[in-house]
Amino acid sequence: MKTDLELALECAINIYHQYAIKNPIDDYLDKLEFSQLLKETAKPFLNNTKPPNVSVDEYISNLFAKADRNHDGRLKFTEFLTTLNLVVIEAHNRSHGRHGHHHGADRGHDDGHDHGHDHGHGPRK
Repeated sequence: MKTDLELALECAINIYHQYAIKNPIDDYLDKLEFSQLLKETAKPFLNNTKPPNVSVDEYISNLFAKADRNHDGRLKFTEFLTTLNLVVIEAHNRSHGRHGHHHGADRGHDDGHDHGHDHGHGPRK
């Protein structure tokens, strides 16, 4: 039986491929495919993670620009993962009531908190 995380990771791969093969048929996401993917599969999540006073379209454009490291106007899978990383970090930060908070950079953060998920702050085994 697969774990929730395994299923979530497989889902991310499958959704990437579902949108990457739209038009043109390739293994990349152009900006339109990327925008459609996020709007059709994660719009409520985007609304909760985008900065205040920024539209969803602006947020998506900013995410695309940050992820498109080689500036070729399309995202390969590894660049898409960069986007997921940015959005998930922001969602995690907001779950703590902080915008733009990063573990390790904020000395005032209480590493002893427990919200039912592991941050990797505990002793290594």
